[in-house]
Amino acid sequence: MEIQPKPPTTKGSAGTFTGDVWVDPIAQGGPPSRLRVGVVRFAPGAHTAWHRHANGQTLYILEGRGLVQSRGGHVLQVRPGDTIVTPPGEWHWHGAAPSYFMTQLAMSEDLADGQPGPATDWGDHLTDDEYPGR
Repeated sequence: MEIQPKPPTTKGSAGTFTGDVWVDPIAQGGPPSRLRVGVVRFAPGAHTAWHRHANGQTLYILEGRGLVQSRGGHVLQVRPGDTIVTPPGEWHWHGAAPSYFMTQLAMSEDLADGQPGPATDWGDHLTDDEYPGR
């Protein structure tokens, strides 16, 4: 058994997030595990850019209200207790609703040995027409 001290909270990068976002890593997939877990806190209206995960992603909404969308799909509202499962390779975005904070537990798997990457492929930021409430 190993107790790992909590690393410092980091500010989300402007290259991958719009608005104020803070990230607390929990698990970073040390071999043989590939599990990556983090708590992500979004200020009202903050959200990710379009992105996809080679091995998919699961989000668990801890508090607040959020929005999620897969490319070509409808914008969906999410609330505490909701679980969002995004399959491998699906372009999507997620974040806080315009007037609410939102905290999520983000879970994904790093690349397997020999699996082509990257584990997460980042695309464009959302346009004003793509994010509701602007």
